[in-house]
Amino acid sequence: MSKLIPNAPHDTRSHEVLAELEYGKLTSNDYLYVSKHPVGEALPEPIDDEPQYIIYIATYVNYLILIIIGHIRDAFGKIFKPQDYKDLVEENGYAPWYDGFENFYVRRLKLRIDDCFARPIHGAPGRYIKCFDRVRADKNGEYTYTGTSTECLNLSSYNYLGFAQSQGVCTDYALNTTDAYGTSGCSARSITGSTDLHRQCEEVIAGFVGKEASIIVSQGYGTNANLFASLVDSKCLVISDELNHASIRFGVRMSGAVVKVFKHNDMDALERLLKQQISQGQPKSHRPWKKIIIAVEGLYSMEGNMCNLPKLVELKYKYKCYLFVDEAHSIGALGPSGRGICDYFSVPPSDIDLLMGTLTKSFGATGGYIAADKQIIDKLRLNYLSNSYSESVPPPVLAQIISSLRVIEGSLNPGEGQERLQRIAFNSRYLRLGLKKLGFIVYGADDSPVIPLLLFLPAKMPVVSRILYDMKIAVVIVGYPATPLTSSRVRLCVSSALTKEDLDYVLEKFSYIGDLAFLKYSSGIAGGCKVPGEAPRWAIEDVIATNVEDSKKPKLP
Repeated sequence: MSKLIPNAPHDTRSHEVLAELEYGKLTSNDYLYVSKHPVGEALPEPIDDEPQYIIYIATYVNYLILIIIGHIRDAFGKIFKPQDYKDLVEENGYAPWYDGFENFYVRRLKLRIDDCFARPIHGAPGRYIKCFDRVRADKNGEYTYTGTSTECLNLSSYNYLGFAQSQGVCTDYALNTTDAYGTSGCSARSITGSTDLHRQCEEVIAGFVGKEASIIVSQGYGTNANLFASLVDSKCLVISDELNHASIRFGVRMSGAVVKVFKHNDMDALERLLKQQISQGQPKSHRPWKKIIIAVEGLYSMEGNMCNLPKLVELKYKYKCYLFVDEAHSIGALGPSGRGICDYFSVPPSDIDLLMGTLTKSFGATGGYIAADKQIIDKLRLNYLSNSYSESVPPPVLAQIISSLRVIEGSLNPGEGQERLQRIAFNSRYLRLGLKKLGFIVYGADDSPVIPLLLFLPAKMPVVSRILYDMKIAVVIVGYPATPLTSSRVRLCVSSALTKEDLDYVLEKFSYIGDLAFLKYSSGIAGGCKVPGEAPRWAIEDVIATNVEDSKKPKLP
């Protein structure tokens, strides 16, 4: 619970200052890199560094202590403060709102660190982000907003290419489109509910990702949640990676199709499952499956690693099934041309049957798209729930999508798109390698702009979040149930809007916190060693002095 969030304070700084705060200037061409996987080279198996067993034991003991204390407080609280437990007991013959055990995690664990989550923001989420200041009298009380805000360096937004700006070529394009079409576009709608701008946007997206046609919807989650019901039924099989996003899992369940899950990125397990399911066929009848769809993500947002696309394409053709790739986090953020996972691996888009992506991340807009052969898209225009029953995308948002894609392609502001792509590639590798050198356990692929830094112990989550916030750095803290119980983490989201100097500041502060809170668990097995075979413990000065050159090597040390 919280009191009403106040209006955002008016910013009186000049346009030049605000532009610099939203998108930092490139200070050297040395801070550029092109992300691309060597053609024909196998995707290396990720080496997951593990802490000492004592860290895992301490993590479980931490949770055990929290659970025991929570149950003791509940037992005495129901006796001495029954008014605080009205939701958990029967009242006037009515059943309680929820069971005490069902709500235990939220009440006794999450609420203790609730100030680390869902901090309200205002303004453009660019290089810096403005967070409303709030306080609360006790850990379970409501927030009180002071009316002020704190400007923090932004490592918490999916603004991969920095297009979420309040000024610039995309903003001007969106404003001009608003003048021409209005905010809803109703006056320019055809009888089908689309404008010429919608058709133009779909053509631009299809051309950008290399497919015959595309269809856009106004909701990123809804893009997946309603897609599979239009493609499969109970006589079809969907084989899903175990770490696929909730929208994919929800959509598959809604479709009624049979679902089988394979271990994350394990191509041998996937092939065994394909052989088994093809030989067994449908349950009970054992007739052949009408369709088999392999569903994966291009870039996994919680782990920071990529799908093995070349091997997936090989299996698709070998076993004659369909391949669906969710590019919510990879489109725009990977590849020499920003065209996502296909561009990164030099795989023709024609080898992928269904390409899904969201427009909220790399392009600074909202909504999502499905790109495929024209025959599939024509069918989706008729029976795709997200297309038939949801709102259409407003013209200003369409303008943002079209203009950002044109910037990336180079037809609008030539050179700007390539700089943005090469900056995020460099920033991702630079920050990742720097953290490894300092001794942190970091997951994910070298070129991934999502950098999970492992914390493990639950008490470390509020420590890191609160200290970084005091240092004016905004990050995302993630724990159970979004991750396994023992793998709480800081998820750093890199943007091209950040400068090399910003990343040096982040590395300095993380080095300080890592020593203060004992977070440098790395054994050095996953890279970053100063001396091969020894755990890395570089001094921050040495990291900054060597990191530019090291981060531009094809494979990170």
